[in-house]
Amino acid sequence: MNHVCSNPVSCLPDEAGHFGRYGGSFIGETLAPAVAQLREAYLRYRDDPAFRAEFEYELAHYVGRPTPIYHARRLSEQAGGAQIFLKREDLNHTGAHKINNVIGQAMLARRMGKPRIIAETGAGQHGVATATICARYGLECVVYMGSEDVRRQRPNVERMHLLGATVRAVDSGSRTLKDAMNEAMRDWVTNVDNTFYLIGTVAGMHPYPMMVRDFQSVIGRECLTQMPSLLAELGMGRRQPDVVVACVGGGSNAMGIFHPYIDLPDVRLVGVEAAGQGLDSGRHAASILRGSPGVLHGNRTMVLQDAHGQVVETHSISAGLDYPGVGPEHAWLHETGRAEYAGATDEAALEAFQRLCRVEGIIPALESSHAVAHALALAPTMRRDQVILVNLSGRGDKDIDTVSAALA
Repeated sequence: MNHVCSNPVSCLPDEAGHFGRYGGSFIGETLAPAVAQLREAYLRYRDDPAFRAEFEYELAHYVGRPTPIYHARRLSEQAGGAQIFLKREDLNHTGAHKINNVIGQAMLARRMGKPRIIAETGAGQHGVATATICARYGLECVVYMGSEDVRRQRPNVERMHLLGATVRAVDSGSRTLKDAMNEAMRDWVTNVDNTFYLIGTVAGMHPYPMMVRDFQSVIGRECLTQMPSLLAELGMGRRQPDVVVACVGGGSNAMGIFHPYIDLPDVRLVGVEAAGQGLDSGRHAASILRGSPGVLHGNRTMVLQDAHGQVVETHSISAGLDYPGVGPEHAWLHETGRAEYAGATDEAALEAFQRLCRVEGIIPALESSHAVAHALALAPTMRRDQVILVNLSGRGDKDIDTVSAALA
């Protein structure tokens, strides 16, 4: 959580939580005191030596960090061109990157005297991570999840129950992540005195986009050290990757690996959105590629909306990418040109899922499979001595039923 920087892009947000024209805090009067309290607490503790020492201890001894970087040799050979490497966030405790941020926020909740934690989840990995850390710290846990996601992510629902969490299915709207987040925010307004809202992505009102990014940036910081050493061992020179690729829904895993690289202009940053059944089909979740500026869940960002500003329904085979907005820092990185954004369809993600399983013996999350799909498309356009680093944000146990149904 190092906050010393010189680049105007990587130093954002400003004091009001803005990344250029994005971000901020668009909330009602009822929540304003709670958000202000959270902001003050985070700014107080984020560089506190005792807080940082505890955070790093938990990452090492509870989560199992650092996660390794793996050279996917056979996958690279099949793709042709650039060498593909995987940052193995799937090897974290709970099976995804989500636990990094959850530990940081739970530590903050304890210091703020908030015994009740609420969270929203789509694919269920954030819900599982939240339930896990609440069990670890003895906190009450309530997780909101769209009923459609409850259906397609049943294994994670059962895991949350085993960990002692209450899972509340949401039947409104599209019954997915957006609706779960709406219900969680209603709960927070009602129970603001004793409740901490643990948001799982780099969206929401300030300070969440900054705070979640800071906790997740451990991913990229590890890569900065690991890549030169690994490439030197392979005789490719001590250097950083040519391209860093990550999937983007709300965008926490992507910001986690992107942010430490922002000040290295020779490293391309590519975020991969869910193109669903095609970017022009109307059935996708590509907020940057097909959205427009708007306000969603307390911040100004790129939103999938109609001509009247109403949020439209989204689609992705991946529950974790099925969100009609994106973190405001991603919107800013896209606008400034520091990061590129592409789309991967359901079909491409399914193909990448199967190839990684059969060629490397790794079962990826469907979210991560979107990033793998783009890497497979990008590699043949690059030289064999160039390097693509993919953030493999989670494992795919939770997606087996969805994949089986789709393939059938």
